[in-house]
Amino acid sequence: QVHLVESGGGLVQAGGSLRLSCTVSGQGFAYYAMGWFRQAPGKERELVSAVNWSSGSMYYLDSVKGRFTISRDNSKNMVWLQMNNLKSEDTAVYYCASAVSDPFSQVKTKTEEYGYWGQGTQVTVST
Repeated sequence: QVHLVESGGGLVQAGGSLRLSCTVSGQGFAYYAMGWFRQAPGKERELVSAVNWSSGSMYYLDSVKGRFTISRDNSKNMVWLQMNNLKSEDTAVYYCASAVSDPFSQVKTKTEEYGYWGQGTQVTVST
């Protein structure tokens, strides 16, 4: 069983930065694609960024391109989301998720592909 724990959320002023971390425990982390999702009140959960096993394939939501950076370290079983120049519309609960993959697959972009989820961490951007 894969277990994911997020950290790093908080309250930040617009224009500020936060770095979210996700620690993964369980079997076969190195063969999981990873993603960061977010859900704001009254809105559907959306994929913010994703990375495949090798970090050779990445996805970013258009609204975060150039501001957010996803990275992972398979040796540490961790994935991060560096968020810069935060905006009020980035306010949401952010979830780390993993999808069963293999060393050669591309990034996963469909919510239903992700089978394991963290509990979420709140990010609030004040203006």
